[in-house]
Amino acid sequence: MNGFSFSRVGAMMLRYTFLLRSSWPRLIEMVYWPTVQMLTWGFLQSYIAQASGGASVSGKFAETLIGAVLLWDILLRAQQGFAFSFLEEMWSRNLANLLMSPLTTAEFLVSLMGMSLVRLFIGVAPVTLLAILFFGFNLWSLGLALAGFFVVLSLFAWSMGLFVCGMLLRYGLGAENLAWSLMFAVQPLGCVYYPVAVLPSWLQYVAWALPPTYVFEGLRAALIDHVFRVDLMAIGFGMDIVLFIGAVFAFVRLLAGARRAGSLLQTGE
Repeated sequence: MNGFSFSRVGAMMLRYTFLLRSSWPRLIEMVYWPTVQMLTWGFLQSYIAQASGGASVSGKFAETLIGAVLLWDILLRAQQGFAFSFLEEMWSRNLANLLMSPLTTAEFLVSLMGMSLVRLFIGVAPVTLLAILFFGFNLWSLGLALAGFFVVLSLFAWSMGLFVCGMLLRYGLGAENLAWSLMFAVQPLGCVYYPVAVLPSWLQYVAWALPPTYVFEGLRAALIDHVFRVDLMAIGFGMDIVLFIGAVFAFVRLLAGARRAGSLLQTGE
Protein backbone atom coordinates (compact mmCIF):
# COMPACT_ATOMS: atom_id res chain seq x y z
CA MET A 1 0.00 0.00 0.00
CA ASN A 2 1.40 3.40 -0.97
CA GLY A 3 2.09 6.00 1.71
CA PHE A 4 1.13 9.64 1.26
CA SER A 5 3.58 11.31 -1.14
CA PHE A 6 3.92 15.10 -1.39
CA SER A 7 5.96 14.50 -4.57
CA ARG A 8 2.94 13.00 -6.30
CA VAL A 9 0.77 15.89 -5.03
CA GLY A 10 3.32 18.35 -6.40
CA ALA A 11 3.43 16.52 -9.73
CA MET A 12 -0.34 16.72 -10.07
CA MET A 13 -0.36 20.43 -9.24
CA LEU A 14 2.43 20.99 -11.76
CA ARG A 15 0.36 19.21 -14.40
CA TYR A 16 -2.66 21.46 -13.70
CA THR A 17 -0.43 24.54 -13.68
CA PHE A 18 0.92 23.64 -17.12
CA LEU A 19 -2.66 23.33 -18.36
CA LEU A 20 -3.41 26.84 -17.09
CA ARG A 21 -0.20 28.30 -18.53
CA SER A 22 -0.94 26.77 -21.93
CA SER A 23 -4.24 28.62 -22.31
CA TRP A 24 -4.35 32.40 -21.80
CA PRO A 25 -8.14 32.49 -22.43
CA ARG A 26 -8.57 30.33 -19.30
CA LEU A 27 -6.47 32.74 -17.26
CA ILE A 28 -8.44 35.75 -18.50
CA GLU A 29 -11.76 34.01 -17.80
CA MET A 30 -10.66 33.35 -14.21
CA VAL A 31 -10.21 37.09 -13.61
CA TYR A 32 -13.03 38.29 -15.89
CA TRP A 33 -16.11 37.21 -13.91
CA PRO A 34 -14.91 38.35 -10.45
CA THR A 35 -13.97 41.71 -11.99
CA VAL A 36 -17.36 42.16 -13.67
CA GLN A 37 -19.21 41.26 -10.48
CA MET A 38 -17.10 43.54 -8.28
CA LEU A 39 -17.47 46.52 -10.63
CA THR A 40 -21.23 46.02 -11.03
CA TRP A 41 -21.92 45.83 -7.31
CA GLY A 42 -19.33 48.48 -6.53
CA PHE A 43 -20.93 51.05 -8.82
CA LEU A 44 -24.34 50.12 -7.43
CA GLN A 45 -23.14 50.84 -3.90
CA SER A 46 -21.71 54.16 -5.12
CA TYR A 47 -25.09 55.06 -6.60
CA ILE A 48 -26.88 54.15 -3.35
CA ALA A 49 -24.44 56.24 -1.34
CA GLN A 50 -24.90 59.24 -3.67
CA ALA A 51 -28.71 58.88 -3.71
CA SER A 52 -28.81 58.92 0.10
CA GLY A 53 -26.68 62.05 0.29
CA GLY A 54 -23.67 60.21 1.72
CA ALA A 55 -25.31 59.39 5.05
CA SER A 56 -23.07 57.40 7.39
CA VAL A 57 -25.47 54.46 7.49
CA SER A 58 -25.35 54.22 3.70
CA GLY A 59 -21.57 54.36 3.80
CA LYS A 60 -21.42 51.40 6.16
CA PHE A 61 -23.92 49.50 4.01
CA ALA A 62 -21.79 50.19 0.94
CA GLU A 63 -18.67 48.80 2.61
CA THR A 64 -20.44 45.62 3.67
CA LEU A 65 -21.85 45.19 0.17
CA ILE A 66 -18.54 45.29 -1.68
CA GLY A 67 -16.85 43.25 1.07
CA ALA A 68 -19.58 40.62 0.72
CA VAL A 69 -19.06 40.54 -3.05
CA LEU A 70 -15.36 39.82 -2.60
CA LEU A 71 -15.90 37.13 0.06
CA TRP A 72 -18.60 35.52 -2.08
CA ASP A 73 -16.10 35.30 -4.92
CA ILE A 74 -13.62 33.58 -2.58
CA LEU A 75 -16.28 31.00 -1.73
CA LEU A 76 -17.45 30.48 -5.32
CA ARG A 77 -14.01 30.41 -6.97
CA ALA A 78 -12.59 28.02 -4.34
CA GLN A 79 -15.37 25.51 -5.05
CA GLN A 80 -15.16 25.92 -8.80
CA GLY A 81 -11.36 25.75 -8.76
CA PHE A 82 -11.59 22.39 -6.98
CA ALA A 83 -14.26 20.99 -9.31
CA PHE A 84 -12.80 22.38 -12.55
CA SER A 85 -9.43 20.68 -12.00
CA PHE A 86 -11.33 17.43 -11.53
CA LEU A 87 -13.35 18.12 -14.68
CA GLU A 88 -10.11 18.55 -16.63
CA GLU A 89 -9.44 14.86 -16.00
CA MET A 90 -12.91 13.90 -17.19
CA TRP A 91 -12.81 16.08 -20.30
CA SER A 92 -9.45 14.53 -21.28
CA ARG A 93 -10.71 11.01 -20.33
CA ASN A 94 -7.71 10.62 -18.04
CA LEU A 95 -9.54 9.82 -14.82
CA ALA A 96 -9.34 6.03 -15.16
CA ASN A 97 -5.59 6.27 -15.83
CA LEU A 98 -5.10 8.32 -12.65
CA LEU A 99 -7.11 5.93 -10.52
CA MET A 100 -5.05 2.97 -11.81
CA SER A 101 -1.76 4.80 -11.09
CA PRO A 102 0.13 4.85 -7.73
CA LEU A 103 -1.64 8.16 -6.93
CA THR A 104 -3.84 7.64 -3.88
CA THR A 105 -7.28 9.17 -3.41
CA ALA A 106 -5.96 11.37 -0.58
CA GLU A 107 -3.11 12.68 -2.77
CA PHE A 108 -5.54 13.39 -5.60
CA LEU A 109 -7.88 15.33 -3.30
CA VAL A 110 -5.04 17.32 -1.71
CA SER A 111 -3.78 18.29 -5.18
CA LEU A 112 -7.31 19.47 -6.07
CA MET A 113 -7.41 21.58 -2.90
CA GLY A 114 -4.01 23.03 -3.72
CA MET A 115 -5.10 23.96 -7.23
CA SER A 116 -8.28 25.45 -5.80
CA LEU A 117 -6.09 27.90 -3.86
CA VAL A 118 -3.93 28.64 -6.92
CA ARG A 119 -6.95 29.36 -9.13
CA LEU A 120 -8.55 31.38 -6.32
CA PHE A 121 -5.45 33.56 -5.96
CA ILE A 122 -5.22 34.15 -9.73
CA GLY A 123 -8.91 35.05 -9.99
CA VAL A 124 -9.59 37.08 -6.85
CA ALA A 125 -6.32 38.73 -5.77
CA PRO A 126 -6.25 41.20 -8.72
CA VAL A 127 -9.90 42.08 -8.06
CA THR A 128 -9.16 43.03 -4.44
CA LEU A 129 -6.59 45.50 -5.77
CA LEU A 130 -9.15 46.91 -8.24
CA ALA A 131 -11.57 47.36 -5.32
CA ILE A 132 -8.96 49.60 -3.65
CA LEU A 133 -8.36 51.51 -6.88
CA PHE A 134 -11.99 52.09 -7.82
CA PHE A 135 -13.80 52.22 -4.48
CA GLY A 136 -11.16 52.64 -1.78
CA PHE A 137 -12.19 49.35 -0.14
CA ASN A 138 -9.23 47.36 1.17
CA LEU A 139 -10.21 43.77 1.98
CA TRP A 140 -6.67 43.03 3.17
CA SER A 141 -7.06 45.62 5.97
CA LEU A 142 -9.35 43.16 7.78
CA GLY A 143 -6.17 41.29 8.78
CA LEU A 144 -6.84 38.42 11.22
CA ALA A 145 -10.56 38.56 10.52
CA LEU A 146 -9.91 38.00 6.81
CA ALA A 147 -7.78 34.94 7.66
CA GLY A 148 -10.67 33.51 9.70
CA PHE A 149 -13.17 34.24 6.91
CA PHE A 150 -10.85 32.61 4.36
CA VAL A 151 -10.42 29.38 6.33
CA VAL A 152 -14.15 28.90 6.97
CA LEU A 153 -15.12 29.70 3.37
CA SER A 154 -12.38 27.50 1.84
CA LEU A 155 -13.30 24.46 3.95
CA PHE A 156 -16.95 24.82 3.00
CA ALA A 157 -16.05 25.28 -0.68
CA TRP A 158 -13.94 22.10 -0.64
CA SER A 159 -16.77 20.16 0.99
CA MET A 160 -19.09 21.27 -1.80
CA GLY A 161 -16.40 20.49 -4.38
CA LEU A 162 -15.94 16.98 -2.98
CA PHE A 163 -19.67 16.34 -3.21
CA VAL A 164 -19.79 17.62 -6.81
CA CYS A 165 -16.80 15.45 -7.82
CA GLY A 166 -18.40 12.41 -6.21
CA MET A 167 -21.57 13.02 -8.23
CA LEU A 168 -19.46 13.38 -11.39
CA LEU A 169 -17.75 10.07 -10.67
CA ARG A 170 -21.02 8.26 -10.15
CA TYR A 171 -23.19 9.93 -12.81
CA GLY A 172 -20.65 11.21 -15.35
CA LEU A 173 -20.71 14.55 -17.15
CA GLY A 174 -24.49 14.58 -16.90
CA ALA A 175 -23.85 16.07 -13.43
CA GLU A 176 -21.40 18.67 -14.81
CA ASN A 177 -23.71 21.63 -14.27
CA LEU A 178 -23.49 21.09 -10.51
CA ALA A 179 -19.93 22.47 -10.68
CA TRP A 180 -21.30 25.82 -11.89
CA SER A 181 -24.66 26.00 -10.16
CA LEU A 182 -24.66 24.22 -6.81
CA MET A 183 -22.98 27.01 -4.83
CA PHE A 184 -25.61 29.53 -5.97
CA ALA A 185 -28.19 27.62 -3.92
CA VAL A 186 -26.21 28.72 -0.87
CA GLN A 187 -26.21 32.43 -1.78
CA PRO A 188 -29.73 33.42 -0.62
CA LEU A 189 -29.66 31.27 2.52
CA GLY A 190 -26.05 32.15 3.38
CA CYS A 191 -27.16 35.79 3.76
CA VAL A 192 -24.32 37.11 1.61
CA TYR A 193 -25.73 40.61 1.02
CA TYR A 194 -28.15 41.04 3.96
CA PRO A 195 -28.32 40.04 7.64
CA VAL A 196 -29.97 36.83 8.83
CA ALA A 197 -32.63 38.91 10.60
CA VAL A 198 -34.11 39.79 7.17
CA LEU A 199 -35.18 36.16 6.61
CA PRO A 200 -38.47 34.74 7.93
CA SER A 201 -37.92 33.31 11.40
CA TRP A 202 -38.34 29.67 10.29
CA LEU A 203 -35.81 30.15 7.47
CA GLN A 204 -33.24 31.62 9.87
CA TYR A 205 -32.69 28.12 11.30
CA VAL A 206 -31.66 26.94 7.82
CA ALA A 207 -29.35 29.93 7.38
CA TRP A 208 -27.57 29.27 10.69
CA ALA A 209 -26.96 25.67 9.56
CA LEU A 210 -24.64 26.95 6.81
CA PRO A 211 -21.02 27.89 7.72
CA PRO A 212 -20.85 30.81 5.21
CA THR A 213 -23.63 32.56 7.17
CA TYR A 214 -21.23 32.96 10.12
CA VAL A 215 -18.63 34.52 7.82
CA PHE A 216 -20.93 37.11 6.30
CA GLU A 217 -22.43 37.99 9.68
CA GLY A 218 -18.85 38.28 10.94
CA LEU A 219 -17.99 40.58 8.03
CA ARG A 220 -20.85 42.92 8.88
CA ALA A 221 -19.77 42.92 12.55
CA ALA A 222 -16.18 43.75 11.52
CA LEU A 223 -17.12 46.59 9.15
CA ILE A 224 -20.07 48.13 11.01
CA ASP A 225 -19.23 47.50 14.69
CA HIS A 226 -15.44 47.10 14.22
CA VAL A 227 -15.55 43.83 16.18
CA PHE A 228 -14.03 40.48 15.18
CA ARG A 229 -16.58 37.86 16.24
CA VAL A 230 -14.36 34.92 17.21
CA ASP A 231 -17.44 33.03 18.41
CA LEU A 232 -18.98 33.12 14.94
CA MET A 233 -15.77 31.89 13.33
CA ALA A 234 -15.42 29.07 15.88
CA ILE A 235 -18.96 27.84 15.21
CA GLY A 236 -18.51 28.10 11.43
CA PHE A 237 -15.18 26.25 11.61
CA GLY A 238 -16.66 23.48 13.76
CA MET A 239 -19.53 23.00 11.32
CA ASP A 240 -17.03 22.98 8.45
CA ILE A 241 -15.07 20.11 10.01
CA VAL A 242 -18.23 18.01 10.31
CA LEU A 243 -19.29 18.83 6.74
CA PHE A 244 -15.81 18.12 5.34
CA ILE A 245 -15.67 14.68 7.00
CA GLY A 246 -19.15 13.94 5.64
CA ALA A 247 -18.12 15.10 2.15
CA VAL A 248 -14.99 12.86 2.18
CA PHE A 249 -17.14 9.94 3.27
CA ALA A 250 -19.67 10.67 0.49
CA PHE A 251 -16.88 10.97 -2.11
CA VAL A 252 -15.36 7.61 -1.10
CA ARG A 253 -18.78 5.93 -1.22
CA LEU A 254 -19.61 7.43 -4.62
CA LEU A 255 -16.18 6.39 -5.95
CA ALA A 256 -16.78 2.84 -4.72
CA GLY A 257 -20.20 2.89 -6.36
CA ALA A 258 -18.67 4.08 -9.65
CA ARG A 259 -16.12 1.24 -9.50
CA ARG A 260 -18.84 -1.34 -8.89
CA ALA A 261 -20.96 0.07 -11.74
CA GLY A 262 -17.96 0.23 -14.09
CA SER A 263 -18.72 3.87 -14.92
CA LEU A 264 -15.14 5.13 -14.52
CA LEU A 265 -14.36 4.11 -18.10
CA GLN A 266 -17.58 5.69 -19.36
CA THR A 267 -17.38 9.23 -18.06
CA GLY A 268 -19.15 10.91 -21.00
CA GLU A 269 -22.65 12.38 -21.05
